[in-house]
Amino acid sequence: MTTNHLILDFSHVYCDEKIPKNDRVHWLDCSDIAECDLYCSKRAEEEIRARIEPYGIRGIHFLDSGNYHYVTGIMTEQIKQGFSLILFDHHTDMQKPMIEHMTSCGDWAGKVLKTNPWLQQLILIGPQERDIRQIYSEKEGLVTSTELREKLVTFSAEEIQSGEAGNKISKIKKNFPVYISIDKDILDEEYSETNWSQGKMSLPVLERLLMPFLKSGNILGIDICGECQQGMLLPQYLEAEEINGETNKELFDFLMHYSHM
Repeated sequence: MTTNHLILDFSHVYCDEKIPKNDRVHWLDCSDIAECDLYCSKRAEEEIRARIEPYGIRGIHFLDSGNYHYVTGIMTEQIKQGFSLILFDHHTDMQKPMIEHMTSCGDWAGKVLKTNPWLQQLILIGPQERDIRQIYSEKEGLVTSTELREKLVTFSAEEIQSGEAGNKISKIKKNFPVYISIDKDILDEEYSETNWSQGKMSLPVLERLLMPFLKSGNILGIDICGECQQGMLLPQYLEAEEINGETNKELFDFLMHYSHM
């Protein structure tokens, strides 16, 4: 199976980072695609799909800032077998859609959960407990049916910090290949500077949580998003780019080593 590592450059944020040097990393300039920042129109979705399809999903893919995290949904559409989606994120990305005919960075995971016929389980790791409760809310939540509840396993930031997350590990189905998606807003600002509110996780803890999935040896693909805000003052921007560049390189090397891609 061919492995292609991708950089999807929507905002040129990667131009000022120390991008991992690898002759199998393909840089896809997506900056000319309109109607795709935060919300993605059908036309933009079709264009993004057409650009990534020739490369497949096997590999490590950088998706730009969290504004483009919905690309994970487009990526996983290429999977035509039962699979689990492992999502590391400070947010649930399961809000009720604001605009029905457009996918957003805030609702894409909920749409994958509801509409992808091959998805067997979605493992959501990192949001705060109050945000997880909201997606199960009978009045406002997205995950209200028994079928969807059985497909979703959540580990809140509080459960991870207290060590109580181990009580749910038995709920994870281990007989399916996995696709891993990492939003660096799960990390403390010491390790990443993103354009959304962030968690308090350290990079070593994130790597430790990734290990059981990587050791399964059945990885379909991995993506990483969570770059900094465009338009920052130059000193802060350069500092953010240095932090993010170092973390991206560390994650790339770590994932390359343990995923054997």
